[in-house]
Amino acid sequence: MRIHHLNCGTDCPVGGALFDGRSKGPLGRIVCHCLLIETDAHGLVLVDTGYGLRDVAHPHRPERRIPLAWRAMLNIRLHERDTAIRQIEALGYRAGDVRHIVATHLDFDHAGGLEDFPDATVHVMAREYDDATGPRRGFVARHRWRPPQIDDVARWRRYAAPGERWFGFDAVRDIEGLPPELLLVPLPGHTWGHAGVAVRRDDGRWLLHAGDAYFYRGEMRGARRHCTPGLRGYQTLMETSRRDRLVNQERLRLLSVERRGEIDVTCTHDPVELEALQAGRPL
Repeated sequence: MRIHHLNCGTDCPVGGALFDGRSKGPLGRIVCHCLLIETDAHGLVLVDTGYGLRDVAHPHRPERRIPLAWRAMLNIRLHERDTAIRQIEALGYRAGDVRHIVATHLDFDHAGGLEDFPDATVHVMAREYDDATGPRRGFVARHRWRPPQIDDVARWRRYAAPGERWFGFDAVRDIEGLPPELLLVPLPGHTWGHAGVAVRRDDGRWLLHAGDAYFYRGEMRGARRHCTPGLRGYQTLMETSRRDRLVNQERLRLLSVERRGEIDVTCTHDPVELEALQAGRPL
């Protein structure tokens, strides 16, 4: 399998290095890291989609695909060239070549491009689907899941929690219609139905895309976790369960340290991790 690392959306929050840990100016840079996986027998597989064409074309429509408060807070930059569909087309493929999308969760910055691939089956944890499509109680719940982004999705495959073990994680699920080298790894906390996606590469190493289980590179691969103030605050704002989020974050940190020779752990929003993987450098 060949893995492409795509940035399908950029946020530039005011605060610079207080968010991304490296910017010299007043604005930070936060990415939407998605995976495009070329398989031999199963077509193209996307892990998350970032922002989509309709987000770019109609950011201010009454249905508000992206909540205005979040657009202002994150200073979201919407460009058609950054959408997953346009990047896939630039590689010589078409939307119909994407046969599967595996969603870590359905927040507006992860699910905006689902409708750009109408023939794809979308794989997601059942709890995430239920929470995103059911009554959305509370300020964050009403804004994080945006019905206009997912209402037109026709092909869902939902997964309950029970599953197998994988490097100490319970309830890991095979993904229907895909090879055993791709797995759903439940990581609740950011949302109850949040999951990571593990991909076994051709060299035998695993890549674990941990979605929003953490936000900053300093939370992994070290003896102690550290995070910038801006991202620490944002994670707290968006968490469903602080206890579960921190427990799973610590489990991921230990995995990234103890299994560093076997597993690369990355998240959605850290630009340094994305740049390293795009360049083929170790994390």
